[in-house]
Amino acid sequence: MNDEPTTSPTDLHFLTIADAARLIERKQLSPVELTEVFLRRIETLDPQLNAFITVTADLALGQARAAEKEIVAGKYRGPMHGIPFGLKDIYCTNGIATTCHSKICKDHIPKFDATTVAKLYDAGAILLGKLSTHEFAHGGPSFDLPWPPARNPWNRDYFTGGSSSGSGAGVAAGFMMGAMGSDTGGSIRNPAALCGLVGLKPTYGLLSRYGVFANSFTYDHAGPLTWSVEDCAIMMQAMAGHDPKDPASADQSVSHYRAALTNDIKGLRIGVIRHLYEDDVKVTDTLKKAIETALGVFRSLGAIVEDVHIRPAREYLDVKVTTAECELFAVHEHNLRQRSGDFGNDFLGRALGAVLINGSDYVQALRERRVMIAEFEQLYPKYDVLITAGPGPATPLGEWRPINFWSKNSLATPFNVSGGPALVQCIGFTDDGLPLAMQIVGRPFADDLVMRAAHAYEQATPWRKRRPKLDPNAAFSTELPPVPKPDKDELTPAQRDMVAARCKRASLKLADGHFQQLCAAAPYVEAMVGRLRRDRSFTEEPMNVVSFTGLD
Repeated sequence: MNDEPTTSPTDLHFLTIADAARLIERKQLSPVELTEVFLRRIETLDPQLNAFITVTADLALGQARAAEKEIVAGKYRGPMHGIPFGLKDIYCTNGIATTCHSKICKDHIPKFDATTVAKLYDAGAILLGKLSTHEFAHGGPSFDLPWPPARNPWNRDYFTGGSSSGSGAGVAAGFMMGAMGSDTGGSIRNPAALCGLVGLKPTYGLLSRYGVFANSFTYDHAGPLTWSVEDCAIMMQAMAGHDPKDPASADQSVSHYRAALTNDIKGLRIGVIRHLYEDDVKVTDTLKKAIETALGVFRSLGAIVEDVHIRPAREYLDVKVTTAECELFAVHEHNLRQRSGDFGNDFLGRALGAVLINGSDYVQALRERRVMIAEFEQLYPKYDVLITAGPGPATPLGEWRPINFWSKNSLATPFNVSGGPALVQCIGFTDDGLPLAMQIVGRPFADDLVMRAAHAYEQATPWRKRRPKLDPNAAFSTELPPVPKPDKDELTPAQRDMVAARCKRASLKLADGHFQQLCAAAPYVEAMVGRLRRDRSFTEEPMNVVSFTGLD
């Protein structure tokens, strides 16, 4: 592994974590100097991109001075010591606003740190601030919230992907070296793909969810977005491990992630899930070609590559959305009843669909998920990793419509259902300079193997040498696209009455436009849960059956 920095010290904002850590450990780079560079860059350029909700400049400088003092005294903690980072604004931070990018939480100041935040602090990392997200890590991009949506550094008129939108924009723009996001249905991998980063959805339970505002208890994953795979491994090493405060936390030994990056993947067995991007989710020819080229790189490195099939993407989406939207509604039920008008339009376009889902539909989705996971377990002995396309490339910010959530398939969701690690990385660019991406997927707790495969590809390709170019003197508009009008529906009067009755039973009082959004979503919701309704044996258990460990 190359021990020398790949970026000149005159461009400190584009150093990787690994490069900066080597300089800091040798006392050739001051954490205070590094932090000041980032704070100046944020002040100068973030008005163009809106990656931040809250900049914690005073805290960052105080942490930087403390880190420098410790390092000079010979108390170096490791590769995150003195490294600036950012947090998606759903991570609780003691004494610092955690807004969830929503009017509902705009004055919310927690009195504790999320476990992952505490672990990063313990590793000596420096918090630059809290980052834009989609509202409660779900609805977006939205144009009717207290803060504007983040914009893509490769083209500010384009979407960052979500919901970890500020995390993606901030790392790509050189505002920080790494950031924390969350992934319930692709919310780390989407912005990583659209912003040209490495984004890892770790194995469920590997990183604590404690103190991270819940979207879906069943599917939420905390994870990092970084510029390189090595940086991802460094952040993972600082945070992974059992947390008794998180009931889903895995009591599992932690691998040595950075040591796993050997560049040796000779004989690695790769299963290519080609049908996901050729049949289930239509992607551009440019992305298809980039995937084929990437597979050629793996072959040249000695990997064994062959096609493999899983279920169609829609079946995983049915299971995930049926489960997750019910859980999201439960999290926000009180405020949806009392303050529905304070939520953004796009969040309501998703969350309200849960009133049309029955309790039996929720359980049937959990039962189907158990079957799906068993099917994945049949693949793991045959393949070390699976590969398919990543989301993207980015589209113009104003093209998003709330109904897309219900009507479109997802490349990311199958791997939230499977629960194992899924990593996105850059595999090239469009002619317009927008990033292209692939996903590398593994069996649960094979996060080290997924990162090893990704690192070998990264080291064999030139994509980490290209950065977005931001002009501090550029003229730009802050005008946002209009809030999309509700889509029309084709419901009969009786069907609309049924929707109204469901809202009444849930004690929801909705504005006309929000009710119309729900009516437009209703046929998609009914089709989704209808596909899950089938005869099942009483022996088919749901995924969330509780087991107890006996006490000695």
